[in-house]
Amino acid sequence: MKTRKPYPTDLSDTQWGILEPFLPSAKAGGRPETYPQREILNGIFDVVRGGIAWRMLPYELPPYGIVYHYFRPWRLDGPWAHVNEVLRGDVRVLEGRNRQPSAASIDAQTVKMTAQGGPTGCDGATWIKGRQRHILVDV
Repeated sequence: MKTRKPYPTDLSDTQWGILEPFLPSAKAGGRPETYPQREILNGIFDVVRGGIAWRMLPYELPPYGIVYHYFRPWRLDGPWAHVNEVLRGDVRVLEGRNRQPSAASIDAQTVKMTAQGGPTGCDGATWIKGRQRHILVDV
């Protein structure tokens, strides 16, 4: 594969070294992989970080159909939840804390919406029409 100029969303060598062990390997007896998994991840991060449509992926990256083909199963039942759990624990250990949080705080806020903002509900406690957003923070 040709070398290309890196995008700001591309994985560094260190980041790739951390993520590579979590990715599922190719299925035995299946069709050989045409594109490296690192380039597929670069495509996923380009869409997610850049907020672009799948069809707007740069031509230097694998085709959007291939990138989305990997993104969907990895999101539904793949490595993302496991990666998040392990990396969160690693960061906590580096900060001198226990790998698992012992407590958490949760809060909610209702935000007023206009009629053009789409479907809204009503918060029964505050009687504010709008959307409710939640946040969960470990201590």
